[in-house]
Amino acid sequence: MSLFTPFLLLLALLRTPLFVVIAASAMLGFYNSEIDLSVISIEIYRLADMSVLLAIPLFTFAGYLLGESQASTRLVNITNCLLGWMPGGLAIVAIFACALFTAFTGASGITIIALGALLYPALQQSGYSEKFNLGLLTSSGSLGLLFAPSLPLILYGVVAQQMSLDEPVGIDQLFIAGIFPGLLMLTMLAVYSMLQPGIKRQAESFDWATTIAAIKAAKWEIPLPVIILGGIYGGYFAVSEAAAVTAVYVLIVEVLILKEIGFRQLTVIMRESMVLVGGIMIIIGASLASTNYLIDAEIPTQLFDFIQQHIDNKLTFLILLNLFLLVLGMMLDIFSALVIFVPIILPIAMGYDIHPIHLGIIFLANMQLGYFTPPVGMNLFIASYRFHKPVMTLYKATIPFFLILLIAVLVITYWPGLSLALLS
Repeated sequence: MSLFTPFLLLLALLRTPLFVVIAASAMLGFYNSEIDLSVISIEIYRLADMSVLLAIPLFTFAGYLLGESQASTRLVNITNCLLGWMPGGLAIVAIFACALFTAFTGASGITIIALGALLYPALQQSGYSEKFNLGLLTSSGSLGLLFAPSLPLILYGVVAQQMSLDEPVGIDQLFIAGIFPGLLMLTMLAVYSMLQPGIKRQAESFDWATTIAAIKAAKWEIPLPVIILGGIYGGYFAVSEAAAVTAVYVLIVEVLILKEIGFRQLTVIMRESMVLVGGIMIIIGASLASTNYLIDAEIPTQLFDFIQQHIDNKLTFLILLNLFLLVLGMMLDIFSALVIFVPIILPIAMGYDIHPIHLGIIFLANMQLGYFTPPVGMNLFIASYRFHKPVMTLYKATIPFFLILLIAVLVITYWPGLSLALLS
């Protein structure tokens, strides 16, 4: 395989589509091992037998519908009514609203674009400093990936399930495992927001009338978490069925009841959402073939033996894993990172007695941080475009938020009980 490495690197440098590079690596590997290349088509065909994959296009479609509707405005309003009375209330509203929106849409860039238009002017008018506002919205845009029904959580579960692990990796287990780590991140940012100078003067009194009006306005969005989580953990339907119910529910509400999305706009949303899904699916298909080759060639075992010769304890391995994942989060989108590196990292991590569920939470927590890690974190450039600010300004603004969330990531990494407590 090493003979073909320069060729694969050349493909990558020429900006060849990622799935082509992955598929080429699998084809060259199998060819070199004198294994019939039909095994690749067999692996790709396996996608048709993975019922859980139905959740990805359905949740993606529902997320795009919510992103194009006025749901973001209603979400901000109801969150403001419930939390705005606290010291630093509007900043806390921004944190929780961004996390919830990212959890449902699965894309941090959409969150910055959609909620930034609402929250940035409001934060400015409330007297928060520009540096704080930019840092808060840029970093909060990546929050929510640890909360159901996050697409990256689902995708991690799908990839892990194809590896025949001794420890089961259920998507419903990942949904539960992400609750405490996600809340830790939100809480730490909320406390930092409350400690900002002059914040106490900005707190507003709780208003029952406004809160009830906001609840009535959001009466169609409020049931969504109950439908998804209650349905799954109540045993009423599986994850893929929950995705179908969510997609149908959001479609009926936004198109037929609230009529915020017209039928002409609906076709555009369907096309855009399915283009994203198609990209994910073709990468997954190529990755399944590549993973099969890696396992057949015992590459994860060889890597583990090599790493174990130089890293003799779990703590050191976790430190290096965090550094690697932070760099990965800067360089690759989260979907590509999951399907390419989870099959390599997961067997090695299990060799160090790291639970696969815990690894999934570590992986996504680091990727959240990587989204706005200088110099090339994706959200830095999205926020620069959205708020019309130089990227260097965003670098400086996000430093305190990066340090706070880095501490949270370290706690999540070295305290497995935080992720696994609700599973026991």
